[in-house]
Amino acid sequence: MAISWMAALKVVPWGKVMEHAPQVLEKARGLIDKHRPGATVAEANTPAPSAETGEVPSLGELKNRCLALQVQAEQLRQTQQQMAQTMADLAEQNASLMGVVDRLQSRLRWLGWGLGLTVLASVALALWLARSGP
Repeated sequence: MAISWMAALKVVPWGKVMEHAPQVLEKARGLIDKHRPGATVAEANTPAPSAETGEVPSLGELKNRCLALQVQAEQLRQTQQQMAQTMADLAEQNASLMGVVDRLQSRLRWLGWGLGLTVLASVALALWLARSGP
């Protein structure tokens, strides 16, 4: 059984979403600022010995592992920075979307009142024309 989009959107507490959107945006920006290029990456002080053989690896092997780990750490840092930027973009889009939804709800209320007044005026006009007769 599929839920319609309108029913799903009605379930979302938009007031709470709008209330927390600025905080989400601030946190996302803080996360981006925290992971800017130039931020120091914590490095391991001592490499772990080889688990397979129980022997201590050679210096060259340790150096190769270290370089591979540095490349991997850089890739992870870049991925994390891209994800933080994406979160910030989504938070900004969410905040602007909430503003648009609020304006649309306001316009819908005005249109509802206008429609109600139009129907009321039409009924009053029809009654007046019926009483005045031909």
